[in-house]
Amino acid sequence: MLPPMSDTHRQRSAVIFGARNLGRAIVERLRADGWAVTAVARSDSTLQTASAAGAVALRGDVTDTDSVRAALDEAAGAHGGVDLIVNAASAYGGSRTGPFGGGPLADAAPDAFDAWAAAPGRAAFTFLSASARFALEQGRPGTLIQVTGGSSRRAMPGRGLWAAGAFGVRAITQAAALELRERGIHVALLIVDAGIEPFEDGTGDPAKADPREIAQAVVFLAEQGARAATHELQVTPLAERWLP
Repeated sequence: MLPPMSDTHRQRSAVIFGARNLGRAIVERLRADGWAVTAVARSDSTLQTASAAGAVALRGDVTDTDSVRAALDEAAGAHGGVDLIVNAASAYGGSRTGPFGGGPLADAAPDAFDAWAAAPGRAAFTFLSASARFALEQGRPGTLIQVTGGSSRRAMPGRGLWAAGAFGVRAITQAAALELRERGIHVALLIVDAGIEPFEDGTGDPAKADPREIAQAVVFLAEQGARAATHELQVTPLAERWLP
């Protein structure tokens, strides 16, 4: 269980789903800025890493509504509420066999749609649905951020199934933003239009996004005021191809 809140002045509190790579960078950045952070993950290794980074580590699954809500309730009970909720987890169904992105449609395996298209959309729905209910019941301003990739903006040959899932994530997030903005709840889609460099890689590939710099974008979204809210933010390395 999380420890009870004891500070007279409540810290800003965040719950991050997925803390292995990008999520880990977000955890470390928020902790450096003085946030109380709860990291939710499934694997022991990720939980240990999140704990070492200063987060309270909870085992949970972003694809399960009850698990999402339980993590939010536990963090709120410990810290007097939750100000920021981020889904940085990668969620896919099936075994993900075959080419990356599902492959050409004429060659795709029968179960490829579930793994590459249905699973990401379902995970975004679960995250946003449970988080929206929590935020509405909490009854105060807050920020929900869903992370996705550049395929949410365009399809590519051989990756149509991947794009179908990312398009679904974008649509669900847009709907959540429209439904919650008048209630003072800021919903944003963070599009990372590039591969993300592994947190501990250190190779500095200029065409890959640095997870630490993406974490800065999360902070930017979380600290926006009600009179200048961004609902979609795209980040693309200068060395990567950019398409308007």
